[in-house]
Amino acid sequence: MSLVNGLPAHVLLVHFVVVLVPLTAIAVVASAVWPAVARRMGVVLPVLALVTLASVPLTTSAGEWLEEHVGSNALVRRHAELGDGLLPWALGLFVLAAAVWWTTRRTTSEQTGNRSASVVRIAAAVLSVVVAAGAVVDVYRIGDSGAKAAWHDGYSKTAGGSGDGDD
Repeated sequence: MSLVNGLPAHVLLVHFVVVLVPLTAIAVVASAVWPAVARRMGVVLPVLALVTLASVPLTTSAGEWLEEHVGSNALVRRHAELGDGLLPWALGLFVLAAAVWWTTRRTTSEQTGNRSASVVRIAAAVLSVVVAAGAVVDVYRIGDSGAKAAWHDGYSKTAGGSGDGDD
């Protein structure tokens, strides 16, 4: 993807990632911690995680196109470097979402007291919290670096636009 209605696609697609990664992270953690949430979400949980996973390489690809069409500097390179690290986190969210959904589907009321089922639930909850936190922190770091790359010289701290204080 390169342009959408004259705008760089990355500028538009990034909004999906910024919304979907934290939303998926919250859904995965809630579902892993509370099986009732997982049962209520049903197949929506892994589908949401799959859409999130698919949005990351699309956005990254559009970002690579944009990187080739803007002046290269250390801020742009840092943003691109950080952006390349999000895919493993999104994949982790998808794998955990699918695992939580699958195990919740297979759990019956007789297995609720089962010790091994409890161990699996606790492990899934801990992994979900770790992966969700990593994904959200990574999205924040990537977004912060992207904002700095886009706006580092693009605005004035004073009204009027000159930035020299002599207005």
